[in-house]
Amino acid sequence: MAVFKQATVLAEQQRNTIENAYLTSKEAELKHYVTLGTAAIAHLYNAKLQNAASQEEAKKILAALDFGDDGYFYIYDMRGKNLMHPRRPDLVDKDLWNLTDPKGNFTIQNLINRARNGGGVVRYLWEKPSTHKMVPKLGYVVELKRWGWMLGTGIYLDDVDNALNKIDIQVSKNIRSTMTWIAGIAITSALLIALSGLAINISESRLAEAKLKVLAQSVVQSQEDERARLSRDLHDGLSQLLVSIKLQIESGMAKLALALKQNESARTSFSRATAQLNEALSEIRRISHDLRPAMLDDLGLAAAFEHLAGEFEHASGIPVHFDFHGEFKALSAISSTALFRVAQEALTNIHKHAEKVNRVDLQLSASNHFVTLLISDNGCGFDVQGIANHPKRGIGLSNMRERLATVNGQLELHSNSHGTQVIARIPNGEIG
Repeated sequence: MAVFKQATVLAEQQRNTIENAYLTSKEAELKHYVTLGTAAIAHLYNAKLQNAASQEEAKKILAALDFGDDGYFYIYDMRGKNLMHPRRPDLVDKDLWNLTDPKGNFTIQNLINRARNGGGVVRYLWEKPSTHKMVPKLGYVVELKRWGWMLGTGIYLDDVDNALNKIDIQVSKNIRSTMTWIAGIAITSALLIALSGLAINISESRLAEAKLKVLAQSVVQSQEDERARLSRDLHDGLSQLLVSIKLQIESGMAKLALALKQNESARTSFSRATAQLNEALSEIRRISHDLRPAMLDDLGLAAAFEHLAGEFEHASGIPVHFDFHGEFKALSAISSTALFRVAQEALTNIHKHAEKVNRVDLQLSASNHFVTLLISDNGCGFDVQGIANHPKRGIGLSNMRERLATVNGQLELHSNSHGTQVIARIPNGEIG
């Protein structure tokens, strides 16, 4: 019961953490969108000559800036009259000062009051264009005092609630599965102890150790599955950064359409957009690869190791010689992942801690019974025993040993003044 309660508390904390982090990122994202919107019309807003034509041109520019079916800018005057709404043209020129949501809240009044007080985020209910349903929305508004406008945009939060509900369902399933495992193991252990005596007790100890290994393998596999899912989700999530780039490009196009003398400003927008696009693509590749190397699933262990060696050489400037021989097809997915993570950890340790290294050798070999990974460098070495006994060091080595233990593998470590060798050996095809 205590385990169930603790797991439930941790699940709730995880959900709250994810929700807060997501909303914080969305608030920053909306502020960025509004900044882009005001920048797109800054040449009109700050012009010395002000007339109705300037404001109409500004409305056209803002109406053309969108981010998906449900992402758009809207404009109200400070008395609640709608001046521009690209998704609801039926609201334009209507006085919505006294508009209330189903809960009786004055929606437009709250938005305008927030804008008057320096601008910022407001949560309210609004009809979602794609579904025509009233859903929670997170908006960001600012006041354009010179024109007497409130400019705002927002994102709908029903997708956030759906995603969090899916997390809740999955966590509940995991808790139930864990409790079933615990109950099953407890009942089985109690019966065996009661019926078997001392001899069976020894056998049960061995059985428990085997079950723990199975459970450890299950945990590692779950972690890798979750890494793969997160890799896909992050890959998709960064599309918001690409949306920001899209807005900048559209802003530049709008500026180009106004007058030839503003071409330089448009080119600046395009240059910034290109730089951010490259940044987004690099970030997608880095995060996705760190979470779960696609090559390990697509091309196999040898190709993944060759790619890892190339990445390390590019990042550290230290030449890496990679060699492999044998067949790795019989190696299970969890065993392949364990070897790959050990190699990552070993190369990271070389990059961070090894001194005077100018060559790294990475060898992968397979026999009928074992797959062996050898990673060696020609650095100054280190005190293996001293690291093992230090309470705050050697965490990476412990992680490598624990990973290998889940697949019945072993880790050997040799180091002296001539260099360091890390040897990982696991059964070939025995772990499922």
